[in-house]
Amino acid sequence: MPASESPRWRLAWSDEFLGAAGAAPDTAAWVFDRGGEPQWGNEEWQYYTDRPENVALDGQGHLAITARREQLPGMADCQVGSCDITSGRITTQDTFTATYGRFEARIKIPSGQGMWPAFWMLGTETSGQQWPDSGEIDVMEIVGDQPDVVHGTLHARGYPEEGITGDHRLTGGSYADDFHTYAVDWSPDEIVWLVDGTEYLSVAKDRLEPGQQWPFDHPFYLLLNLAVGGTWPGPPDSGTPLPARMLVDYVRVYALDQATGPTTTP
Repeated sequence: MPASESPRWRLAWSDEFLGAAGAAPDTAAWVFDRGGEPQWGNEEWQYYTDRPENVALDGQGHLAITARREQLPGMADCQVGSCDITSGRITTQDTFTATYGRFEARIKIPSGQGMWPAFWMLGTETSGQQWPDSGEIDVMEIVGDQPDVVHGTLHARGYPEEGITGDHRLTGGSYADDFHTYAVDWSPDEIVWLVDGTEYLSVAKDRLEPGQQWPFDHPFYLLLNLAVGGTWPGPPDSGTPLPARMLVDYVRVYALDQATGPTTTP
């Protein structure tokens, strides 16, 4: 059952991406990450911008994050790749955080070798912390050479790079063919991954191995991005269609009535 139809949940925060074509996403909800490697740490090829050509509403109730082949000032001496791909990455780091609940987005991904769309969450860091001490929850990642497989992953100290991960294969098609709903149900002792309402991965706090930490008890913020290239998907090739567009229909956060509700940051 969708969270919107269940008495178990109450809507705590959302963005439905309503507005005119070409408008920026709500600045009260989202902030932009900008630039290229080495700051992303995955040998990604794209250079993130805050331009409407890369991140904008489409006028039909969607957010469009678009990767393009173009070179802007400052890109010529990039660390990896062809130095001519732009894209977008937005976060709620300075606007909204939450602890526990259902975190859900309805997304249509682009196809093509080298594409790496993602909907994910990072823990707010305290002084002296470095990734992955504050935790990372990857709600959805799909890589271009496997457009029929969605991946969900946790990263924290004791399982940083590889993470604890699971996947779900779509039968008879690609996740790029249509919109699909990606979600995690996050409670104090367990995180569960779902795609289109089907559970495919769960990680419980009491089942971790010695040395594996559980920093999933404090506020996290949301991220949406379309990466291109990198150590996991590999580089785009001559058959990769650019521009490539990731469409987001909505992002919604629900609180459990009996759980600690989401908290916002000013």
